[in-house]
Amino acid sequence: MKKIIVAVTGASGAIYARKIVERLVQVDELEHIALIFSRNGQAVAQYEGENVPTDDPRVEIFDNDDMFAAPASGSADYEAMIVVPCSMGCAGRIAGGISGDLISRAADVMLKERGKLILVVRETPLSTIHLHNLTALSECGAVILPASPSFYSHACNIEELCDTVAERIMKAAGLPGDRYRWNGGDTNAR
Repeated sequence: MKKIIVAVTGASGAIYARKIVERLVQVDELEHIALIFSRNGQAVAQYEGENVPTDDPRVEIFDNDDMFAAPASGSADYEAMIVVPCSMGCAGRIAGGISGDLISRAADVMLKERGKLILVVRETPLSTIHLHNLTALSECGAVILPASPSFYSHACNIEELCDTVAERIMKAAGLPGDRYRWNGGDTNAR
């Protein structure tokens, strides 16, 4: 994989966006990381005190209102897109084919080009409308990856707990990285 898009929407959980970008910049094979914040995504990240790393030269920030940006076109050849965290509003717009901003358009492109679209949803409880939208997206090939941390690794703090979700995102994207491995209850197996 050479090019990937990361979109940060207004759901709580900007820590997941930070953690995934921190991991992506460690993958030497990646040539380009397109980073898009929704207006609320940027506000929530600031409110939660999270700074998504942007100092790597491979990270390019795109304005969510820029429909002429590369991620809006299938000819830009992005192989995957991670929406993290993914609000239910964003998931609903993607499911409905409403491409009113760069994030929803880039997701639409991923679906039509049969690229990997990973939606790290952050909402609870889920309404029937949410479930219908997520089902429709899954039927179209999107990976629905709830930001549900794993507890069997016996994480010692919030950072380690959130790492379990970041590890699953990387695996879903087909990217290398350290992962917890189940080993018959041996919690030290990494």
